[in-house]
Amino acid sequence: MTNTQNPSTPPVQHAAGSPDTPLDGITIGLDIGGTKTHGVRFEDGIPVADDSAGSSNVQNVSRDQAARNLAELFGRIGGGRVDRVYAGSGGIDTDDDAAALAALIQPLAPEASITVVHDSRLLLAAGRANTGVAVIAGTGSAAWGRNADGGEARAGGWGYLLGDEGSGYWLGREAVRHSLRRMNQGLPIDQLTAALLASCGLDHPNKLIALFHSPDTGRRFWAQQARNVVEAASAGHQDSAELLDQAGRDLAALAGQVLGQLKIQGPVILGGGLGMNVAPLQESFRRYLEADGITDVRVLDQEPVFGVLQLLAEPA
Repeated sequence: MTNTQNPSTPPVQHAAGSPDTPLDGITIGLDIGGTKTHGVRFEDGIPVADDSAGSSNVQNVSRDQAARNLAELFGRIGGGRVDRVYAGSGGIDTDDDAAALAALIQPLAPEASITVVHDSRLLLAAGRANTGVAVIAGTGSAAWGRNADGGEARAGGWGYLLGDEGSGYWLGREAVRHSLRRMNQGLPIDQLTAALLASCGLDHPNKLIALFHSPDTGRRFWAQQARNVVEAASAGHQDSAELLDQAGRDLAALAGQVLGQLKIQGPVILGGGLGMNVAPLQESFRRYLEADGITDVRVLDQEPVFGVLQLLAEPA
């Protein structure tokens, strides 16, 4: 059977015949980001296989490519009987979104029950919290939270055309805008622009315009350019440092919105590739939340897919 859910939909009960306790049997946990799909095979709650493949988020790759990436991953960790699959993914905004992803997974685990949630829900659980707010800063950005009364709220997660402030894509795009703005002002190529041009294989900022709009580049390509901002900031480039500060501020605003809706003070857990690895962004994020009186701010210390175990153990 298939059990799909989004962050605003209560879990659907599994059918009779499932393993006796939530962690019994074989579970495949999936964390589907904009860059990769991280999968772990759990046997009676113990991780026994851990691997990754390309993204299977259909906002980032075609449906056929998503199916191929899932098949590749299941070929490495999903052989034999699978009792359940628990998947967290960006872009799960409706029941239809969840059902579409479950339909890609089902042929790979035909006897399994499948649960699909927004990936921010995995992150909160991986932060060892039942209530609070999870903030993703990866290829994209989003915040989701839950309070003790079971109320849920989210902010952002609208995709790169409508938002994703503070994300890898946002930083990559802002690096391009920075470079083009300097070009228009007749200013010399600076440290960030030079790094961006070298990374893109270009010899002039003006060529960034065509490359940015080219079908040969996309959300993932530009998200990967965020590293140029991080490295330039580390080397003392002030404009890059200000971009990281703005990213932290924007992510803190997402968290603050959800905290306000839920009427809670935390915890706030920051995850995602940028969130877990870029210290200046973490510092900015903490600082802006502390200015609003939010002091229980944590950086995720394990991969979000391991939140599957806590979600399975929670009462239905």
